[in-house]
Amino acid sequence: MKWSMADSPSIAIIIEGSPHLPPPLLKELYGITGRSSVELSSAIIAGRNVYAAALFGNDHVEVAPRLEKTAVFCERNHLRFRVEETYENEISRIDVATMRGILESAGEPF
Repeated sequence: MKWSMADSPSIAIIIEGSPHLPPPLLKELYGITGRSSVELSSAIIAGRNVYAAALFGNDHVEVAPRLEKTAVFCERNHLRFRVEETYENEISRIDVATMRGILESAGEPF
């Protein structure tokens, strides 16, 4: 079955507080998310997600570890962040443990 973003749950990570990350941290985050430093800076300042991914699709094996690595990056650098799950057009804030549980239930042990 092919999933679309609308019918598959998705998870987004948002860095809170609009911090200005130094270039080395932006470069590291780029390596995790694949988004350019300009995109990342803009998203952080605007309070938008730095990484979001639909789960259980064809690219789940690639995106699930990026979600985990983005969370670890934020934790390691003491950045305030939140995790949001979107399912059936409803957005819910979830904690990192819940995100990890969702990813583990899909076969991605962290």
